[in-house]
Order: sequence, then structure tokens, then C-alpha cells
Amino acid sequence: MALSSLSVWLDATRPKTLLLAMAALLCGNSLAAAQGHFSPAIALLALLTALLLQILSNLANDYGDVRKGTDNIHRLGPQRGLQQGRISLPAMRAAITVTLTLTTLSGIALLWLARPSLTVLLSFMALGVASVLAALAYTLGAKPYGYRGLGDPAVLFFFGWVAVGGSYYLQSQQFQWAILLPATASGLLAVGVLNLNNLRDIDNDRACGKLTLAARLGPTAGRWYHLLLMAASLLGFAAYALLTARSPWGWLFLLAAPWLLAHAANVLATQKAQSLAPMLALLAKIALMTNLLFAIGLLADR
Repeated sequence: MALSSLSVWLDATRPKTLLLAMAALLCGNSLAAAQGHFSPAIALLALLTALLLQILSNLANDYGDVRKGTDNIHRLGPQRGLQQGRISLPAMRAAITVTLTLTTLSGIALLWLARPSLTVLLSFMALGVASVLAALAYTLGAKPYGYRGLGDPAVLFFFGWVAVGGSYYLQSQQFQWAILLPATASGLLAVGVLNLNNLRDIDNDRACGKLTLAARLGPTAGRWYHLLLMAASLLGFAAYALLTARSPWGWLFLLAAPWLLAHAANVLATQKAQSLAPMLALLAKIALMTNLLFAIGLLADR
């Protein structure tokens, strides 16, 4: 029973999606390391904080969708513990509270270790509060922004600009506008995972009043939008390489291009929503691989 319960809770964290947080932090820390700035302790605490934030978001999203009736028998995605009744609503609320507490403590420890200036400290504290609110408000509350098609820009902002740019700054104590190119590229891959999730559940979401961007675009335009996300991600990494690469190593991320483009082509060609389900985990792995190749290329290009 204990192992079964642990498995249900582990599934509730959506471990496959946690690769996206790992990819973003890998990108940000490697950008700093390539410029001679790297603290293993800061990197680990930043990763822990990002993972906890994503887990918080995943738990809150399940809670909100179940309360609003969106997670029902018509949804094509995997049925999780809360939807199946294997996790109670009070237990999920407790888990959200515990995760929120751990996220806050991890974030405080990270800022204490990085010791930025007072102005930067206050800015990061504001970003931390905004990140927590974004994690909770995607499906919770009277007007969750995930139900109004605002999830995609939120993911780009927090998984791209905040995660990559923030981890870079905490390591280097400086900011360069060029960093927004790989930050955007990394964030767009995370947006792609969200878009796939929303494309898969587009019919049920519409019926429940969850008007995601995919639901607003429709299945055909949503698939072309997905192709655009993948192409724009590659262009973002390429633009940074054009500005900074000193050898072919800076272009190592291009080894992931065939997988990204083949994935996008498969999404475009797939007509059945259910067939999109296995592509979510695949894209998360491709995103991690792309960021890993980018990171290796940065360090080899020094």
C-alpha cells in the first residue's frame, strides 16, 4: 500500500515534465559557466527551486482542473490520482501547502547564497512571488489565466526568460541582452509541451470552458503554431551562435534539429488527438537534449 501510494504521488508531480525545468537551468548555468562564472551550490539550489516550482504548478493544476470538472472521463490525457479518487482534495491541498513552503525556503536559501545587491534582491523576491502566483493561478481561482489562453506566454516568461536569465544572473551577477535569445529558445520548447497537452485535450477543454490558446486556434492552426514554436526555438539558439560562437562547437545544438523538425512534422501530420499523448514526453526529452548540446557547445567553444 505504501509503495502504491508513493507511486500515485510521484505520478501527480508529472516527473516527465520536470525535464523542462532541468533544461532551462542547464541553459542558464552553462551560459554563465562559459563566461567564467559558476558556483555548483548556486546551480543546485536554483535547480531545486525550479523543480519545486514546477511540481507546485503541476499539483495546483490538477487540483484546479478537478474542482472545475475539466479532468473528467472525456479527457484524453492520463488519469491522475486526484481524478481517480486515489488522492483526496484535502490531501492535495496539504501537498500544495508543503510544496509551497519548501519552494519558499529553497528560494530564500538561493538568494542568501547568491547575495545579490539590495535592488536585485528585491527584484528576485518579486519574481519569486510572481512565479508562485503563476504556478497557482493557472487553474485556481475565479479567473484562472490558463482558461483564458494565457498559459503559453506565461510559460515562455517563467520557463524561458526567468529560469534561464535568472540562473545566469545569479551565477554571473550581470545581465546581457543577448542572453534573451537562448532564454527565448529554451522557453519556446517548454511552450511546445504545453501546446501539445492542450492540442490533445482541445475538445474536452472547449466543452468545459477552458479556452487555451490551442482551443482558440483550433486543431489545424494549433499544429502549425507548434511547428512555428520548434522553428523559432532553433532560430533563437542560432541567433546567439551567430553573435558569440568562435568555432563550430558553438553550433553543436544543431545536432538536435533533425529530431525537433521530425517531431514537428509528426505533430502536423497526426490527425487523432490521442496520438499526440506520447509526443509530450518525447518533446520534453528533445528539449533537454537540445539544451544539453547547446551547453556542451558553449563550454567547448570557450
